[in-house]
Amino acid sequence: MPNVRLRHQVPGSIRADVRELDDRSVVWVEVDASDRKGALSSDSSSMLEHAAHAALDGRIPLVCVMRSSGADIVEGFAALHGWGRAARALADCSGIVPTVFVVDGPAVSGPALLLGLADHVVMTEEAYAFVSGPTMVAEFTGVAISNDELGGAASHARYTGAATLVAADLPSAVDLVSLLLSYFPQHNDEEPPLRPTDDEVTRSVPEAGALIPASSTGSYDVRAVIRAIADDGELLELRARWASNVVTALAAIGGMPVGVVANQPLALAGTLDIPASQKAARFVAMCDAFNLPVITLVDTPGFYPGKDLEWRGMIRHGAQLVFAYGRATVPRICVILRKSYGGAYIVMDSKKMGNDLCVAWPWAELAVMGAGQAAAILQRRATPEERAAFEADYTERLLNPYVAAERGYIDAVIEPAETRAVLGNALQALVDKRERIQPRPHDNSPL
Repeated sequence: MPNVRLRHQVPGSIRADVRELDDRSVVWVEVDASDRKGALSSDSSSMLEHAAHAALDGRIPLVCVMRSSGADIVEGFAALHGWGRAARALADCSGIVPTVFVVDGPAVSGPALLLGLADHVVMTEEAYAFVSGPTMVAEFTGVAISNDELGGAASHARYTGAATLVAADLPSAVDLVSLLLSYFPQHNDEEPPLRPTDDEVTRSVPEAGALIPASSTGSYDVRAVIRAIADDGELLELRARWASNVVTALAAIGGMPVGVVANQPLALAGTLDIPASQKAARFVAMCDAFNLPVITLVDTPGFYPGKDLEWRGMIRHGAQLVFAYGRATVPRICVILRKSYGGAYIVMDSKKMGNDLCVAWPWAELAVMGAGQAAAILQRRATPEERAAFEADYTERLLNPYVAAERGYIDAVIEPAETRAVLGNALQALVDKRERIQPRPHDNSPL
């Protein structure tokens, strides 16, 4: 269908319309950087506000191409007022319709904060975003820094997690937006669209188990396990370079889109730290908002220890992940691949956190801690021989999934080759899952 323009006579740097993006209707907003470097006047911000309301009222995704130097300084306070109204409109869209920002130039000050409200941010290699620019940084701190180093796409992909994906240019970014949206429904009252595939859901996946090293401390790439399980070996990893000790990815099993959270043994041995907790928590919340089942693949020895992490708020940020899983009402399936120790066992969607199905591979280790850690605490005064005997006994008696299965902490011990079939059958059984949510103004999420 032809594009339907929205308020196209209103002056300012923003234009908006309703268009088709790969046969899906979206509200498309674009900032014209040639108009005073995309400065947002009150009229421009009102256009963004109107577009967000149009997306919300029409229950279709909102896509915004951002190139803005910030609020219009010439207009003054009115520009700030307009920006605030646009921010409120974007907040109203959150969790109801998917919102995606494409940054293809500067996003400075207020417009940079809008990126944090979006579900996804795709940055081109020429883009940069920051709240306070190099001039302010130099004036306040005396440190000279470039736009790219302070807020370039690489910096946001690696250090801040603000960039969901990075593209070479705008056409590539639009392709990524289309791919992203293909996993999501138009709005939160719909189920995600089924993805076409000829991959049999009952396909055996022995290669998934073969990836696990014989040593319990050996490393492997958990993304290879996800590819073995997923339809046609395809996954779309989000925020791949940030907090790489946890993988968050979109995939499909039997044509059903799913969100996958997995510990990554290649980075920090798969331990959880503050960025990993934040990354996984935001991802789980997003999946829950848009009806994507969450599959959690667990292989972690626990939380990463350290004074710095504790002082920076590991308790609060670790609680974000617990909270995200605890309030999620979509189908949740947990697969324990290898290690699941201590507090990390709880936060990685354990059975008692309310998941719908929890299974483990035969060599999985579920315990408060590993044998070496337990010996260090319980056998402090023992001889090396006594400690070795203790560790061997501890490993044989406790570090196996069957003890947990006897107590109902996991539902079944399965062969790795059966994993895809088990997940596919479970997703089919849970397709009509509904939970009654008690009314309340809002929850009080840990920050």
